[in-house]
Amino acid sequence: QVQLVESGGGSVQAGETLTLSCVASSLSSACMGWFRQAPGKEREGVALITRKSGQPFYADSVKGRFTVSKDSAKNTVYLQMNGLKSEDTAVYYCAAARWCTADLRGGWDYWGQGTQVTVSS
Repeated sequence: QVQLVESGGGSVQAGETLTLSCVASSLSSACMGWFRQAPGKEREGVALITRKSGQPFYADSVKGRFTVSKDSAKNTVYLQMNGLKSEDTAVYYCAAARWCTADLRGGWDYWGQGTQVTVSS
C-alpha cells in the first residue's frame, strides 16, 4: 500500500508558475505520475518519472512547459508548471504504478486525493 498526498495547487494568472508536490509513503513503485481531470472531461496523463533511471515522460500538451522530478530522500515527486494556460485548469492527481510506458499508460494502483489548479486568463 502506497499513500500519496498532493499539495501546491492554487489559483494563478495565465503565464505564471506553480509547483505541485506529492509526498509518498514509499517511492518503491516503478513509476510515479501526474494526471489531471478538468470538469466534464476524462482524466488524462500529464507526466511521469521512472524510479530507477529518473527518466521523465510528458503529454504533448505540456512538453516544454512542465517538469517532473523526484527527491528520493524526501519520498517526494514534483511537478513544476511554467507558462500556465487556462486549459491547464483541473484537479491534479499524483499516482504510483507497478509498470508504465512512455505514453503514460501503466498499472496505476495508487492515487492521491488531488489538488485544484485554476488558471485565469
